[in-house]
Amino acid sequence: MTDILLVQPPALKPAEPPLALAVLLAHLKQEGLTTAAIDANLAAYLYLLDGERLAERAGATYETSLQRALKHRTASLQLLRSAAAGHNFARYNTAVRYLNRLLAVWNSGDGAERLTLGDYQHAELSVFAPEDLARVASGEVRTLFAAYFQEQLVPQISAAQPRMIALSINYVHQALPAFELAGLLRRALPDVQLVAGGGLVTSWQAPLRQLKLHLPPFDRLIFGPGEAVLTALGKGEAPADYTLADADSIGFIPDFSFARLGEYLSPQPILPLTASRGCYWQGCLFCPEAAAPVHPYKTSQPARLPGLMRQLATEYGVSHIQLTDNAVPVNILKELAERNAELAGLNWFGFVRFEKILEDEEFVRRLARSGCRMLQLGLESGSQQVLDRLGKGVRLEGAAKILHNLAAAGISSFVYIMLGTPGETEADAELTLQFLEEHAAKISFLNLSIMNLPRASGLLDNPEQYGIVATEPLPAASPLGLYQHFSSANNWDRGSARRFLEHRLLGSAAIRTIVNRTPPLFTSNHAVFFGCVSPERD
Repeated sequence: MTDILLVQPPALKPAEPPLALAVLLAHLKQEGLTTAAIDANLAAYLYLLDGERLAERAGATYETSLQRALKHRTASLQLLRSAAAGHNFARYNTAVRYLNRLLAVWNSGDGAERLTLGDYQHAELSVFAPEDLARVASGEVRTLFAAYFQEQLVPQISAAQPRMIALSINYVHQALPAFELAGLLRRALPDVQLVAGGGLVTSWQAPLRQLKLHLPPFDRLIFGPGEAVLTALGKGEAPADYTLADADSIGFIPDFSFARLGEYLSPQPILPLTASRGCYWQGCLFCPEAAAPVHPYKTSQPARLPGLMRQLATEYGVSHIQLTDNAVPVNILKELAERNAELAGLNWFGFVRFEKILEDEEFVRRLARSGCRMLQLGLESGSQQVLDRLGKGVRLEGAAKILHNLAAAGISSFVYIMLGTPGETEADAELTLQFLEEHAAKISFLNLSIMNLPRASGLLDNPEQYGIVATEPLPAASPLGLYQHFSSANNWDRGSARRFLEHRLLGSAAIRTIVNRTPPLFTSNHAVFFGCVSPERD
């Protein structure tokens, strides 16, 4: 008998084990609750990539590209799990595309369902429509994960005899499969309590409470951190409310004992870890973390992180750690740089802000000696006016200096650009193009995107001030929508921004070169294997 069973539903990139489950598992065990965890995301992908199932699904006649992908299925899986992938980008690229082609076999014939290595979409169902979620949960509509759920996952869960099952739903492309799974579990295990939590569920907090909505078949929904709430539920001490939130206990130490590390699609195993929850800056007006944080900001003790990194590396036999903080706090960076000798042999990467301390060349060199292999940085724009309007707190001259320092120290930079923000003009976009071309030699990887305006964005508090002249209400049938449609005061809209991205940015040879070396589909999860090699460590 298991008190609580934690489950990660598909579909996410199957590159590393889920940190949320690992942290909850460690906390609940410490509280004396019998707890287990299942990464159903990895298992679902491996089920769908099984050779016999693929051949049966493909049938007797199929196109040449599919024949080739089937022929190289085993070799492609082996390569993506081998350090050799990091030495040959062309072979890696081919393996990823073979596997992605194989997954396309499971797409629905009418094109409604689409699965890739890390994304799942359904053109006819809306994740933000409670009625569509209910249709999937009831079994009226099946997803391409149904066979895996029915043949393997539900029997596996039933065998564990859990008193409570908690599904971790953090991203939009998990929602439909998660509700389908929950419906199957409700019918198979009618007496077991079903709970849902995670980032996506928390983002629905306002509309669910305002509209007094319930999302069957779940008995409870958890908003924010789940440690305290799940502990109370497991011990029978939680209130009877349908929605629960309690941020008193936030964990940082993970337990990855449930993870089959050798089976993830990664050239070398990566363990995710966080030194903080929430965002310490909370000033970017386009970000919901500033207006309606998913987690209250809290950080672990900086002095403990290097030791924890070493402990995890030793316990699980890994050398790569991903710090998943929204932005690694400066005091944590200082601790890692100061104690770099203790981290010998380890490699790590994660998100940071363009902080002043990174303009110090010597500090960046010490950071490289701590094993820092890549930093992900949200620049968003090459226009200082846009950055100031968005509340980024970034100066372009400082960003340029930081990119130079990182490259000099052998630390890869993964830079994020976001066009189409309210008030942006074509002239601003040209400044972004100019900045990227000027510093292209110092930028390792790029993520180019068009802005979606979050419903909880601070830009909507004073829309006219930020160049927004009109907004459209969310459709009545989709009250759980995350983004707000808006019209700009100028003629520069999302369509204009997209055309600029496709023709001007990607038309630049320098920028196109950077984009082309970004790992397909896995992007930042695997970029660390194809970046700089630090001269400070090798």
